[in-house]
Amino acid sequence: MVKISTSDFQKGTFIEFRNAIHQIVDFTHVNPGKGSAFIRTKLKNISSGNTLEFTYKSGESVEMLNVHTKELQYLYKNDGIYTFMDPVSFDQLSSEDKILGTFAGYLKEGDIYQLYVHDNLAIGIKIPKKIKLTVSEAEEGAKGNTVSGAKKTVLLETGIRISVPLFIKKGDIVVINPETNEYLERSK
Repeated sequence: MVKISTSDFQKGTFIEFRNAIHQIVDFTHVNPGKGSAFIRTKLKNISSGNTLEFTYKSGESVEMLNVHTKELQYLYKNDGIYTFMDPVSFDQLSSEDKILGTFAGYLKEGDIYQLYVHDNLAIGIKIPKKIKLTVSEAEEGAKGNTVSGAKKTVLLETGIRISVPLFIKKGDIVVINPETNEYLERSK
């Protein structure tokens, strides 16, 4: 591990905080008129997913963790453990569902995802802004039911249910924002 100063903070940096791995989500340098400067941070606990705020004194040192991003192929889920494979070396890496959070419901077998890896352990996943999934179940929109903004719930191929406009039907590919569970558009 490498020690870094608070002046070297960057969004996305992984640090050790209270004997747990945290990611810096946001930070602000504050230089008050009286007293010394400080850095107000938002830290996300990787194992629990909780976010907390903590204030560091300016120039304070913290342990930066050597975390790198690896592109891995999702293989399968077994008893809450998700297995991924490196498509180049064929090494397998497992992850618990708490590491993946709500994004676990969007994982599609065979697709490539970017995982954060530390000491050969998956500690998080880089959630894409958009994901495409096929609608596996959808009710037909009732004729004449054309109220502006009307929605219905559909089942996607991974088992997630989302609200979509009435014109979406079974077999359509929809684009979703996985962070908000929100329909964005129908894919062409």
